[in-house]
Amino acid sequence: MSQSPLPAESLGFEFADAALESRVRTGLEAVERALRDAARSEAPFVTEAAQHVMVAGGKRFRPLLVLLAAELGSEPGAAEVVDSAVVVELTHLATLYHDDVMDEAALRRGADSANARWDNSVAILTGDWLFARASDLVSDLGPEAVKIQARTFGRLVEGQIRETLGVSPGQDPLAHYLSVVADKTGSLIATSALFGARFAGASAEIQETLRAFGEEIGQAFQLADDILDVTSESGQSGKTPGTDLREGVPTLPVLIFRAQADPAKAEDARLLELLDSDLSDDARLAETLGLLRSHSSLQQAEDDVRRRADDARKLLEDLPEGLGRSALESLCDLVVTRSV
Repeated sequence: MSQSPLPAESLGFEFADAALESRVRTGLEAVERALRDAARSEAPFVTEAAQHVMVAGGKRFRPLLVLLAAELGSEPGAAEVVDSAVVVELTHLATLYHDDVMDEAALRRGADSANARWDNSVAILTGDWLFARASDLVSDLGPEAVKIQARTFGRLVEGQIRETLGVSPGQDPLAHYLSVVADKTGSLIATSALFGARFAGASAEIQETLRAFGEEIGQAFQLADDILDVTSESGQSGKTPGTDLREGVPTLPVLIFRAQADPAKAEDARLLELLDSDLSDDARLAETLGLLRSHSSLQQAEDDVRRRADDARKLLEDLPEGLGRSALESLCDLVVTRSV
């Protein structure tokens, strides 16, 4: 097992109750063991490739949400809760292999991406294999779980297709981007919350509330990462600042800026010029980051993340009071404070 911090700890999540912390940490450890087992093949090379991104670490936000949502049910320690957490994390990991191929990324979590270490074919096939493992595991959770997983996967793929095709003529780039985030990130995090509640025996009403919560907090989580790409210092978030800028990946602060930029203003004109240029040069990237950090579009992006976290928190008002609800409320705070 890796000696890296537990996911909740790496996220900066603090538990207000020792018993809850113990249950969740035990669950996360079980998820981590099960992930390694699920990514093991009789063929040593397949095991190496499938565990390549997994052992590099990661936030494990989705399994954490599964376990916290399960606290709203009558059986938070049910084996199916851990199994469903493994399903959503395997699905997430599989998408990372495919994303790196499409983005031609050289690094993933500070290590060589699978496509850089081997080649695109190995990365794509490894992602497919992980999807297959997730499908195998979810089949043991029943036909309704299979349906939920299939529909979630469909949204993930549609989001990726629309991101690849780009903005249609006359379409608002920001609206397009937010719809992609909803499908690529919000959908699987929504399913994480739904699975946790479902397999812990929560009522149908609680399941639906948590699904909606996951959709909202999932989008906020991704958009917070967008802000971190601009504001973080090296090593602060595990992500090198300006990575998305360098790769030309659209993010919330940049899209807000482009929507309101005034080319008649010297600073806006310069930032537009930089954003449309090759940012592989360290000095140009540093200048771009400096201009974005001082522009009002960054504050607007931060306000958007706060609003989404507040909307997610409001959904929790319909849930029974207790440790589970309080922990989810803390998760809303975390999403905001990690980026704003």
